Amino acid sequence: MICPELRFFIWVFHKKVHITQGDLEGKALIVSWVTQKARGSNLVLYWKEHSNKMLKAHGKSKKYNFYNYTSGHIHHCTIRNLEVHHHHYHNLFYHSVSDFVVLFLQYDTKYYYMVGVGQTERTFWFLTPPKPGPDVPYTVGLIGELGQSFDSNITLTHYENNPLKGQTILFVGDFSYADTYPNHDNNRWDIWGRFVERSTAYQPWIWTVGNHELDFAPQTGETKPFQPFKHRYRTPHRSSGSTEPFWYSIKRGLAYIIVLASYSAYGKYTPQYMWLEQEFPKVNKTETPWLIVLMHSMWYNSYDYHYMEGETMRAMYELWFIKNKVDVIFAGYVHGERSECISNIAYNLVNGICSPVKDLSAPVYITIGDGGNLEGLSTIMTEPQPKYSAFRDASFGHAISSIKNRTHTYYGWHRNQDGCAVDGDTMWFFNRFWHPIDDSPDDDS
Repeated sequence: MICPELRFFIWVFHKKVHITQGDLEGKALIVSWVTQKARGSNLVLYWKEHSNKMLKAHGKSKKYNFYNYTSGHIHHCTIRNLEVHHHHYHNLFYHSVSDFVVLFLQYDTKYYYMVGVGQTERTFWFLTPPKPGPDVPYTVGLIGELGQSFDSNITLTHYENNPLKGQTILFVGDFSYADTYPNHDNNRWDIWGRFVERSTAYQPWIWTVGNHELDFAPQTGETKPFQPFKHRYRTPHRSSGSTEPFWYSIKRGLAYIIVLASYSAYGKYTPQYMWLEQEFPKVNKTETPWLIVLMHSMWYNSYDYHYMEGETMRAMYELWFIKNKVDVIFAGYVHGERSECISNIAYNLVNGICSPVKDLSAPVYITIGDGGNLEGLSTIMTEPQPKYSAFRDASFGHAISSIKNRTHTYYGWHRNQDGCAVDGDTMWFFNRFWHPIDDSPDDDS
């Protein structure tokens, strides 16, 4: 039993802080946190490293109800244009963004920020991304289906100790697994937020929704999907013209990242379809040569679990991916698989051709849904291993993708049972636009 004094300390101190990119270009940051009892301050103070000029931004907070659960006060605050012009106000302790002429964000700069101003003040820091450009190295971490198990903790610790330090995490869905508890126990969202804060408060996590974020529970009267996610997590969807927070795009260094929603309508004439159709022409491979797509339900999968569940989305969008030279697709759902460069765009019901074939103009598909979920590992696979599957391993782990320049990216997948510097699977990617050659490691030669 927790004593009342300690319980109060937990309510005040644990704020489940997380950050994500706040716009398309990387010139803004969304800071989110939770206060459990009193609403507290919506204010965020922030300042550049080695600077004594504090700035402030004001956010908003809301609570939500889910069945018999009532959330704490969930705060969201967008820090925009972190570097502002200041005149004779230099004697003030901090400055308000609204009081100044906005200039620009300083790229590749360390900033500190504070939440809980005037109450339990907590300070964190983050690094802004480099200016989008074709030859600025950038390293991302990749985690999916993290959950809150013993293995989840090992995965996150393994990632934190990886000598190839990720500068942001591309998260491919399935957060807290609250929906696996009775009545979708939303307290599990709070626990998960505290668990991942050690990473999410210091580097942006780019969110992708999975099936465990649906939280569709008509048996309890909860008939609007994604409600806990929508209240707790923000995405910069409006800056890329999206009408929903589940699909959007961002630029991060030399990568253009498109996030898609496997569990929102994606057929012809749907909002997601029409948005994606207009999004591809915006990609400038001279500025951001690497085109990365995140989704939850994988299109190519040789595991028995969730086999072909992404098939209808593949049939809709695969040709677009090839025509627009998508380099790699990261998905979740099952554990540890990497495809060859393949496509199945020849498939139709008339000619009967329905086998994926090697296609050097097609992207590589990587399934990384192996963070540590309570459902355990998927171990039943199609035998023999299909030709389109280059590598598969049913283990928990994470991946690092180190984008070196416009032509080369180094990818490494790390199993939890190995040392932090040990690669369970590796691959050098060659850019589809700038270096379009066969990057398959096991071709016939």
